[in-house]
Amino acid sequence: MLRNPKIFRLAAPLLVILFIACSTVPLTNRSQLNLISSQEINTMSLQQYDEVKSTSKLSTSKTQTAMIQRVGKRISVAAEELLQEKGIKMAFDWEFILIDDDSMVNAWCMPGGKVAFYTGILPYTKTEAGAAVVMGHEIAHALAQHGGERMSQQMLTQLGMTALTIALQEKPEATQMLWMQAFGLGAQLGVLLPFSRKHEYEADRIGLTVMAKAGYNPEEAVVFWQRMSQGGGAKPPEFMSTHPADEKRVAHLQKLMPEAMVHYNK
Repeated sequence: MLRNPKIFRLAAPLLVILFIACSTVPLTNRSQLNLISSQEINTMSLQQYDEVKSTSKLSTSKTQTAMIQRVGKRISVAAEELLQEKGIKMAFDWEFILIDDDSMVNAWCMPGGKVAFYTGILPYTKTEAGAAVVMGHEIAHALAQHGGERMSQQMLTQLGMTALTIALQEKPEATQMLWMQAFGLGAQLGVLLPFSRKHEYEADRIGLTVMAKAGYNPEEAVVFWQRMSQGGGAKPPEFMSTHPADEKRVAHLQKLMPEAMVHYNK
């Protein structure tokens, strides 16, 4: 017996929205919530990427820049081939830049295929294969639509369910802040952090497959993360970080290695 028809009338449309917004992560088949269209999030990504390019100092090293672009092209081609094999249609406009900032040990890929590496990570990648580990992992985040999923979760948490249908149109400042948080620009402690670690493990799995298909030895991933563990400096406890502890990540990569080597040996 329905005791509160008013609540039902309010909740029913939202339940329909949530049902429709449930999708499956390409390549791993994990269910995810995605309330934002690819077009909307790609538009935000392009705006932010253009801002990063205009406010950052791009590397003048022709050798290093060419290497990042070469790795990016090989990994992106392999990624699209993998999607095609799975019958998954996704649109990407790939672009790869190297930002001259030795203090930033980082790289990222926005939805739509906009990638940035910082020179600070190159001492850890060391080789082209090492750069492929990072490139594959970051592109995997875009393939798995992790940004849209995280932003969708934050829309539910911060804007409230009743705002889902109007947030993007009527609260541009709020949705922009959510976009920044979804990509680690202002991440905070809370319920989303454990899920972010799940994203990291998922990106490791997809990234290994993609780099292997691109012709890079996936075993380099273990070597890379061991270097990061030894030279990354002090780290917060795992429960306060969006990234898995290095030893857990290495163990997970080793567990995934047989699957990745199948693609590499083809």
